[in-house]
Amino acid sequence: MTNSGIILVASAALFWGLSGGIAGILINNDWDALLISFYRGAIGLVFVLIWLALRPRYSGLANSRLWLWAVIAGLGVAGNFGFYFFSISESNVAVAATLMYCAPIFVYLISFALKLESPTLAKWAAIALVMVGVVLLTRVYQMEGNSITLLGVATGLLSGLSLALFIFGFKYATQHGSPQAILSIAFLTLVVVLGVLIDPAEAAQVPGSVDWPLFAIIGVLGGGASFILYLIGLRRTPPALASIVATIEPVTASLFGVIVLGEILAYSQVLGMLLILVTVTALGVYSGKESSD
Repeated sequence: MTNSGIILVASAALFWGLSGGIAGILINNDWDALLISFYRGAIGLVFVLIWLALRPRYSGLANSRLWLWAVIAGLGVAGNFGFYFFSISESNVAVAATLMYCAPIFVYLISFALKLESPTLAKWAAIALVMVGVVLLTRVYQMEGNSITLLGVATGLLSGLSLALFIFGFKYATQHGSPQAILSIAFLTLVVVLGVLIDPAEAAQVPGSVDWPLFAIIGVLGGGASFILYLIGLRRTPPALASIVATIEPVTASLFGVIVLGEILAYSQVLGMLLILVTVTALGVYSGKESSD
């Protein structure tokens, strides 16, 4: 069971990483970051609705608390998609993906603030190391001549914060209904929110454009199949192991940016990226062991 779970989680992380790279191509082709996010969520909604139709039992759709937490999760995933792609446009794929991977740090900080979890020296040390990694990765100390803007750094971190909001919303929603029902409401929320913000005229140009296949791929891989594969795989994979496997996403996105998009990273940025990935992964393993004790 664990082996199949690892394959599913790894596939989802790979798809998410490729989605970041494809978004980089679309942004370079002058498509708006929010529009890309909208299509990613809209196509993803079709997938999760099919999943819900195939597995309708115990959906919990009649439960008002499910709707409340699922809408919160939807606001989180809308912010995650939008801020992530906007960060790519203001920095690069590697930086944006790694900043988004800081989401577990935000989960801990929120948990500390709400007294849902007790802070420990190891957790505070991990948070401090990630902050050092962010400084090295973004080179905020050298903004002159740097291709990374403060807005790119801020939106990258906001994408991680939004992902943390999605994690919290989804966690509490699962107490009242099925994952497919929660994702359906969450993606519907995303489509409504981003649908208000995008330019309808530009959105109408997408189906007839030469970039339409890329929009379809980013929706299928990054919005639909990946979430379904991840949630099914997570049921069969220990949390600590899933945390390690999840590093495939930022690594894939970073390699895509460097190899395909020709992005260049300084040695200090690579060091910062490794520091963040290793620390967040170790924190996930530590949390998994702590939960099993």
